[in-house]
Amino acid sequence: MSELEALPEGWYRAKLDDVADWGSGGTPKRSNPGYYGGKIPWVTIADLNNDIVLATKNYLTEKGVEESAARLVPEKTVLLALYGSIGKLGIAGTDLTTNQAIATAAPNDNWIDHKYLFHYLASQIQSLNMLGSGVTQKNIYLKDVKAYPIQVAPRREQTRIVEKLEELLSDLDNGVAELKAAQIKLTQYRQSLLKSAVEGSLTAEWRKKNQPSETGQQLLQRILTERRQRWEQQKRDEFKQKNQKPPKDWQLNYPEPVQPDTSALPELPEGWVWASAAQLGLVQLGRQRTPSKMYGTNPTLYIRAANITEAGIDFSDVLKMDFTEREIPIYRLHPGDVLLTEASGSPEHVGRPCIWPETNELYCFQNTVIRFTPVGVKPEFCFELFHAYQKLGKYIDVAAGVGINHLSAGKFSRIPFPLPSANEQDALVRIIHSEKSLILRKLETIEATLKQSEAQRKNILKEAFSGKLVSQDPSDEPASILLEKIKAERTAQAKQPNPKQTKKKANNKTSVMDTLFEVLKANGGWMDAQEAFRACGVTDSAETDRIEELYVELRKLDKAKKLLCERHGDYDMIKLKDE
Repeated sequence: MSELEALPEGWYRAKLDDVADWGSGGTPKRSNPGYYGGKIPWVTIADLNNDIVLATKNYLTEKGVEESAARLVPEKTVLLALYGSIGKLGIAGTDLTTNQAIATAAPNDNWIDHKYLFHYLASQIQSLNMLGSGVTQKNIYLKDVKAYPIQVAPRREQTRIVEKLEELLSDLDNGVAELKAAQIKLTQYRQSLLKSAVEGSLTAEWRKKNQPSETGQQLLQRILTERRQRWEQQKRDEFKQKNQKPPKDWQLNYPEPVQPDTSALPELPEGWVWASAAQLGLVQLGRQRTPSKMYGTNPTLYIRAANITEAGIDFSDVLKMDFTEREIPIYRLHPGDVLLTEASGSPEHVGRPCIWPETNELYCFQNTVIRFTPVGVKPEFCFELFHAYQKLGKYIDVAAGVGINHLSAGKFSRIPFPLPSANEQDALVRIIHSEKSLILRKLETIEATLKQSEAQRKNILKEAFSGKLVSQDPSDEPASILLEKIKAERTAQAKQPNPKQTKKKANNKTSVMDTLFEVLKANGGWMDAQEAFRACGVTDSAETDRIEELYVELRKLDKAKKLLCERHGDYDMIKLKDE
């Protein structure tokens, strides 16, 4: 709600700092195993679930809490992610601690309903994200969160709003859960559809009603015979062009395509046969991309793995490199070529196929792509076969590499594929196209409904915090009086003497320095950001202003490009750049 809009009767506009006690946690030294493995929950961003947080992935010991910036916060404390996933929320379901990536807000439930605060923050995620800044990831400063506005309703109206919100959002969540369950079932059905396609059960009814004129075995033999005949004719033409007499037994030089190893393969339906990719077509790897090929006299469009998507070829990001006149006939793409991703950082994306379409321009392909030119089988059948193998994870065990997974033309050539008759191939393609289209339409409908549900959620939250979700009661104590009570309570608490600190001191004392720059320079290498802050004197009792000063310095170092930062799980390692 804009600050220019009028507030409902009895409401009051305040800052988040006015309605709760804010803070953040810390990370005990990971080098000390005595700090971890205890019974105290330690919340990181991965534990935030936009709901009640009870269990966490990591737990601290009492010593870990005492000798670090991690601090215990009470049940009902609202948790807000400050780093990366800005706006991700949770509510402490028990007393717990957090790391420095999470802001904690503990309101006095007598004045501010913690669930009211939780839902208000949920309604402001988009605006909070806009406050974020950072190079590698977006972060938001605690001081900016505390200064963020909040519309405070009278206390009794807060309760009515929360009750109505939870009623409406519960119904909405149940509907969303059903939609997501339907998504999972459709995805599972698609997997079973692909599995039945390659096993032959998808076309079992078709086989009962149809008798093909040629079996898969006969088709394979015809393909291999025709391939050999074409090779021999090509060689005769070459000898003739060179005016050479064919040498004795030259036919023995024919490169027989590799046969599949069927020893551990399942039995196929009658009329089907196993065949290697090399037996069904020509397998070729694209031309290597080298710096010298980025410039030349013949810049040519080329397809790389990144251009092969689930929806087909992405022509919006096609690059060029030099292909010589001799290379173009070797690497030129032709309609009906089946292209597969040869390399990917994710093994499940290796082998993603598409069929090269009709185009008016000349395109070649790079060595992150495998070209399969079908011989005696239709491209559409090959695509469905290769797509099924990719989705069923059959390339994962074959692909290998450090960091990047490679399928390689050689490995792909040896992979065995099931081959039915040509008639059954056509029937399989028709059935699978029909079923895939039906699944896609249902998934699109579900996705559209989920978007509508999200929009409905935003509208419900917007109405809640603009005073339109529940009616106002003139007898409710105005929110302005609530804020005065909170202020008076804080003033009284500030006058009370601070309890003596009994916290144990860490064994490894760190000299306190004035600036983060001095700490990082003295350290000379990578350092846990939380440890760097402690070296600047930040402890549990540190003033918020001091913490914010260090964050400002951190930001300045980053903007001046003097800082290196690496994310290690839920914490940051930082160091000064070498000069």
